[in-house]
Amino acid sequence: MIGVIREIAVRREVLEQFLELCREIYPNENIMLIRGKVKHGAAEIEEFLIPPFSTYGGGFSGFSPFMIPFDLSIIGVAHSHPSGNVTPSNDDVNHFFGRIMIIAGYPYNDSILKAYDGKGITIPVRVLG
Repeated sequence: MIGVIREIAVRREVLEQFLELCREIYPNENIMLIRGKVKHGAAEIEEFLIPPFSTYGGGFSGFSPFMIPFDLSIIGVAHSHPSGNVTPSNDDVNHFFGRIMIIAGYPYNDSILKAYDGKGITIPVRVLG
């Protein structure tokens, strides 16, 4: 059985790359894969990846999970909400991919960012450096 993730850690420069892409794609929604490691209930994000053939729009973003290569280092999905609301929508929860989901809200800084598990429960995010 896969354990519960109780904390997420990400280096500031890695997080800033994700947030910068959110700013560039605004007012459309951004979506990215999260690559990292999970050990003893803690996830460490190593990088954000652009999914192949991803789509971006004013109120949506998406990708086909069938186009993602088999890669056990993909631990979740990060996306933006141009509205600034970082609460997951029903679609976000119903199309959950991996073990964690990060939502960044406009204007895309680390104070308007939340992480969730597959049940929509908040996971604390610690920004390193």
